[in-house]
Amino acid sequence: FIRLSIILQLIYTAVTRRNPLLYYYNMLPALATAFGTDSSSATMPVTLRCVEQGNNIDTRISKFVVPVGATINMDGTALYEAVACLFIARVHGVSLNFGQVIVTGLTATLAAIGAAGIPSAGLVTMVMVLNAVNLPTEMISVLLTVDWFLDRFRTITNVMGDAVGCAVVETLCRQELEELDRQAEQRELDSLVNREPEKRGAASSPPTYDYSYSYTSSLLLILIVISYT
Repeated sequence: FIRLSIILQLIYTAVTRRNPLLYYYNMLPALATAFGTDSSSATMPVTLRCVEQGNNIDTRISKFVVPVGATINMDGTALYEAVACLFIARVHGVSLNFGQVIVTGLTATLAAIGAAGIPSAGLVTMVMVLNAVNLPTEMISVLLTVDWFLDRFRTITNVMGDAVGCAVVETLCRQELEELDRQAEQRELDSLVNREPEKRGAASSPPTYDYSYSYTSSLLLILIVISYT
């Protein structure tokens, strides 16, 4: 909740210098789809539509960032796995030292990158996090009763992270995109300029007709008639 409502908004505002509430409002259909489907991969078409049509993000940015983000940008899953590991350690009566907490965070981050964009995929990668700090994997059963509901909020965080990433990348690459647009316009103008002399040359030259084919056909017809007579 803190990352979704505070950190992502601060990142968006600091980089783009725009109002994050309007950006969030235009992403509501994608967030509702993420909550309903519980899958960032299933939400990807709606995310693309909201990012491109609702928030006017360049399609060259969105069509690259959103698919990559739906695959590896599982920030909600990473936060959940780290906090869940600390919770299981507390329930099991184990006190983790500072080094183990750092290992938990790093392992949760790497495990979340490899998590699939399907419902409750974090429970599978949670085994890696628990093994990293020598906690019993059987304690995952404690989370099963509430994971189906918490996973929906993790998916919302993942989808919103992808959308904010699109805005950040577009802002940072704005000069390069404008340069590419200028180069495309220049190539189009050059092609039009080069096409005009060709049209004028084709219009000024008289049409030519190749009579060699007619002469050859007539000669063959005469030879055939002579051979039959």
